[in-house]
Amino acid sequence: MALAGFRRHVGQLMASSNELLAASLSAASCAEEMQKAEGGDCRDDAAALWLKEVAMAAILVAGVLGVGLPLAGRKRRALRTDSAGFMAAKAFAAGVILATGFVHMLHDAENALSSPCLPSTPWRQFPVPGFVAMAAALGTLVLDFLATRFYEAKHRDEAARVKAAAAAALTAASSASDEDITVVTIVEDEPKAPLLQTRCHGHSHGHGHSHSHQPEVVQAEGNEGDVSAHVRSVVVSQILEMGIVSHSVIIGLSLGVSQSPCTIRPLVAALAFHQFFEGFALGGCIAQAQFKNLSAVLMASFFAITTPAGIAAGVGLASFYNPNSPRALVVEGILDSVSAGILIYMSLVDLIAADFLGGKMTGPLRQQVMAYISLFLGALSMSSLAIWA
Repeated sequence: MALAGFRRHVGQLMASSNELLAASLSAASCAEEMQKAEGGDCRDDAAALWLKEVAMAAILVAGVLGVGLPLAGRKRRALRTDSAGFMAAKAFAAGVILATGFVHMLHDAENALSSPCLPSTPWRQFPVPGFVAMAAALGTLVLDFLATRFYEAKHRDEAARVKAAAAAALTAASSASDEDITVVTIVEDEPKAPLLQTRCHGHSHGHGHSHSHQPEVVQAEGNEGDVSAHVRSVVVSQILEMGIVSHSVIIGLSLGVSQSPCTIRPLVAALAFHQFFEGFALGGCIAQAQFKNLSAVLMASFFAITTPAGIAAGVGLASFYNPNSPRALVVEGILDSVSAGILIYMSLVDLIAADFLGGKMTGPLRQQVMAYISLFLGALSMSSLAIWA
């Protein structure tokens, strides 16, 4: 009897779960969402398409300018990564990214997953957006940790190979009395291979102007802190780009499938503003990581085209994709929650805490106060845009 009752309960649970899953993943239009999306009588396909084209151009220009300024200005005094102006602008951008995660992405996820078109269980009885955002933040932490360890191990292997090559060169030099070998290991902001320079019949000018044929070893090695800071800059730039690109695709798709000019019009200015300062934060991290020119250009270009490409994809999907269905609401809500978690983690841990608590704020008090004010202004300005978009 007990086994039969258990089987009956399991069968009822499975049937209920299947019903909830079918209701959540239905592709049928929802009347409430259609009325909200159309904004009353604000559906105009031609005007919406023109606004999407304007949005693609504006967002592309804003993204190129934002990510390009720190990279192009690396050698200029005002935009050097250690200048007061750069630190203030980067702090403003960090505030923008933080507000994007908390005020925009998480709010949009809550709106989508609390829609009356979705069954109350589990979408309105459990805080799914916050839970997914938390899981995404913890997942980003694990990825951040693993990437840091990978690059540190890679650096240690390179350093071991450099030392082995230097030892082999010194051993070979000890048997050659007619050569002077200079081993120079230079570690700047990024690890570089050793320079082995061999000079035939070199002279060493000492106090007595005596000739020397012994090998001369000059090693200029950076400390472990410099290497660790460089590794962190590389990891931060790559994970920040991953987080920004993921939510840029979602934003682009959402705007691309919309047919309401009333919805698209306020988004154009808001997204251009948001894209510029996100690009500046990413460009600053790329500049601090000191990637090669080709790598830096590829990362910057990938960021700049992501949102316009998402809008273009949304335009193509608009003919058969139904953004007002429960399935679309679930997908949009989950992806917005994931993006919110990634952006919140990156802004708080790898941008704000790294700069404000990690020893980079070592300038005068005026510079530190300016950076804090910029941070608050960035968060406030991006939060204010939620009134319109």
